[in-house]
Amino acid sequence: MTAPGVVRLEDVWVRYNGTPALEGINLQVAEHDFLGIIGPNGGGKSTLLKVILGLIRPERGMVTVLGNPPDKSRGRIGYVPQYSNYDHNFPVSVIEVVTMGRYGKAGLLKPYGRIDKQAAEKALRRVGMLDHAGAQIGQLSGGQQQRAFIARALVSEPQLLLLDEPTASVDSAMQTDFYELLEHLKEEMAIIMVSHDIGAVSVFVDKIACLNVQLYYHGSREITPEILEATYKCPVQLIAHGDVPHRVLREH
Repeated sequence: MTAPGVVRLEDVWVRYNGTPALEGINLQVAEHDFLGIIGPNGGGKSTLLKVILGLIRPERGMVTVLGNPPDKSRGRIGYVPQYSNYDHNFPVSVIEVVTMGRYGKAGLLKPYGRIDKQAAEKALRRVGMLDHAGAQIGQLSGGQQQRAFIARALVSEPQLLLLDEPTASVDSAMQTDFYELLEHLKEEMAIIMVSHDIGAVSVFVDKIACLNVQLYYHGSREITPEILEATYKCPVQLIAHGDVPHRVLREH
């Protein structure tokens, strides 16, 4: 039985000041999919996530998220943006940051209650950060901060998690643990992750899409040189990393 669709885009177009940011995008994401999206800077990756969130309305095409228009489903979407701008010296604790993710459920200007705190503790436990609940978030490592921001996205119990360059501030030693966390989370929700890390994406995600204004997507993990050349608009050589790194020639 085919899993119900979580995200569906049909012939979606977005322009900024007349310049195309997305052209004719068609995409379907099913329950428990872990989709990685790669592509060059300025290729429309963040724009695509904002379309799915309903923050940008396309000039043409149809967008459905969890069976509804994006703005009607936003409460069931977790989102970790590319940059989290904040004063690292501001005295806010990890659990306070995570609890902010309950804003949509608590309501405007209403205080957070016991249920909200319990939800925040549960989210921190899921990402292995409950022991840091009382720490000042600005004093954490980049990897710990990203786990806290994912907990903030999870505290509303989403069915779809969107991640925009989540490992940008995570050192390489912590990245494997980070991706393994996402592997666990996909058992409960669909995940769409934007990343520049082609190698890591190809190892950990289930499916890969390439985006540079146009979307190249075949519903699989395989990335061919032809798809990469079409995406990055330049010749590409693939390097395989194992005991001995080597080039993957077209004839192979």
